[in-house]
Amino acid sequence: MKKRTTPSRKRDHVALTVKKDVAFRGKSAGFEEWEFIHNALPEIDRSEVDTSVTFLNKRLSFPLMVSCMTGGYPEAERINRRLAEACAEFGLAMGVGSQRQALEDRTYHTSFSVARSAAPHIPLVGNIGAPEVARMKDASDALRLVELIGADAFTVHLNPLQELLQPEGNTNFRGVLNGIAMLVRSLPVPVIVKEIGAGISADVALRLTEAGVRYIDVAGAGGTSWAGVEILRRAKNDRQQWDPLWDWGIRTTDTLRQVVPLKASVPGLTVIGSGGITSGMDCAKAIALGADMTAAARPFIKTLMDEGEKALHRKIERWIGECTAVMFLTGAPTIESLKRSNALAKIQ
Repeated sequence: MKKRTTPSRKRDHVALTVKKDVAFRGKSAGFEEWEFIHNALPEIDRSEVDTSVTFLNKRLSFPLMVSCMTGGYPEAERINRRLAEACAEFGLAMGVGSQRQALEDRTYHTSFSVARSAAPHIPLVGNIGAPEVARMKDASDALRLVELIGADAFTVHLNPLQELLQPEGNTNFRGVLNGIAMLVRSLPVPVIVKEIGAGISADVALRLTEAGVRYIDVAGAGGTSWAGVEILRRAKNDRQQWDPLWDWGIRTTDTLRQVVPLKASVPGLTVIGSGGITSGMDCAKAIALGADMTAAARPFIKTLMDEGEKALHRKIERWIGECTAVMFLTGAPTIESLKRSNALAKIQ
């Protein structure tokens, strides 16, 4: 039998994102180009600021998902347990990494299901890649993955750039949109479609909504370069030719400005802002640009692995505190009011 390479690849991904510099080199997410307009008369008490939101029919204390990162190899069970415990404590959402390995065999099923065991009440999101969806004849495999973790939604990640550069990648993306439409019709939970760091354009977002998708995670460029991760996984003598693609993608602020306007014509569309979110200030800016939720992965998994659980909890507290301060200083008592505040200005 051919040896499965998925677990070792997943281990490589986590190790590289935590230990190596895989950030975009010449491109940022764009948040530094925006600043909040100070409101010297906020007319609210800081204690009144409410950062809570409803996501996937569950109440969160803060509009943040610790996003789809890992699972499918031995060490991932501990990582996902600790991340889920932190999400449960702070009332955040969580997404597991690609569950492709769980379709291959049952060996590491607990590396995914542990997230639900550790956090029985949070919004938890499953995950599979676009090439796998293109091959699905029906929703049975996806339903198995939903049931494995008791998922509240199921993510399909679009990663043509990563698959192109991945030594063992699958670049057959023909039929992905039809597969997504089939999952939207067939699954008992919502389908979230996300990029993984190259962004979603207005045209792609429109095609997704026409296929029935009502949750889009823009996952723009400017944070972790998954092109960079895959370039580093290639043989040293095969890296240089791919370097021009290291910074490929639509910046997060730009993709948000392309996708958010669709909300005016697509009832119920939820936009998640991710890609280079590194602070509560970035979360606040993404929301002020129209995102309903935010998401991040590397800042949390790196903190957990480098510094431990207490440091992870301190980071989450700091992010929530930063966003709360922004809301007070702009006179926005709720997340919805921050979204509608027009308090964000482009720096000239």
